[in-house]
Amino acid sequence: MASFRRGVRSALVLLAVLGFGYATPLLAQESSWKSFVSVSPVIEDASLDAGGDMSIGGVLVRLGTLHDFGGGTRAGFTVNYDYFDYSFDRPVAFSGVAPWDKVQRYGFSTPVSFAGGDGWVFGVTPSFDWFRENGAASSEALVWGATMSAVKIYSNGNQLGLGVAAFDGLEETRIFPFPIVNWRFGNNWRLINPLAAGPTGAAGLELDYEFDSGWSLGIGAAWRKTRFRLSESGPVANGVGQISGAPIFLRAKVDFGPATTMNFYGGVIAAGNIRVEGPSGNLVREDDFDLAPLVGFNFVSRF
Repeated sequence: MASFRRGVRSALVLLAVLGFGYATPLLAQESSWKSFVSVSPVIEDASLDAGGDMSIGGVLVRLGTLHDFGGGTRAGFTVNYDYFDYSFDRPVAFSGVAPWDKVQRYGFSTPVSFAGGDGWVFGVTPSFDWFRENGAASSEALVWGATMSAVKIYSNGNQLGLGVAAFDGLEETRIFPFPIVNWRFGNNWRLINPLAAGPTGAAGLELDYEFDSGWSLGIGAAWRKTRFRLSESGPVANGVGQISGAPIFLRAKVDFGPATTMNFYGGVIAAGNIRVEGPSGNLVREDDFDLAPLVGFNFVSRF
């Protein structure tokens, strides 16, 4: 737990320096140009089933802009950067050797949406990202694909739709559907997708209660899987690392004026798994981990 406490202190330092946050949803933009910056520190700590421990300290950064061309057509550009520092203590399933160390993601996406008839909005977001451990070849770390969506906006402002994501790279092709929800129940309750730029990822659902004071409190669950190219000099040279799990979380949100939002996260990662694959995607080693505490923050700045 010492590494977990050190990670919390590091995250708090980051928060003091980087007071930013998450963009408003694509459908909520009103003026011709909307820009945002988002910073999300996150800390996790886990006990591996076969023996040993793993701790993670990281930060997710998003910077983007969106232009309204009129007539319901919008397009933008977003830059993505993630940094994760993994620390392993005697991981038995991996022969006591850390399977990887520091991992980075960097890339960009280009969201585009246009209005159809009868309240429908259609969107597509191509993306290109490089996921790699430090020391891995960038040329072997590309993941590319797109997310497509169709959303119905009702007269009361509620939104319901379906998205499909397709990605290729790192010896895997993934295609998966997901619901898109922004639905109010009465004056205070709302069912939404988790924040895409937050520490849980957006592939899930969250139920929020909005207080009259401007605070909101939510409970949600999501699914998260990350794959990355391993270092050329690591235990499995040029292989693929993967970590997956289901974040179950509470989120408290407070707005500081119309342009700044702060979100606090606390929860656990359930059904956690880490695995190492060879350069061609064959399984080399894997291990599960117990319920892992998750602490995260998300700061919002829109301009």
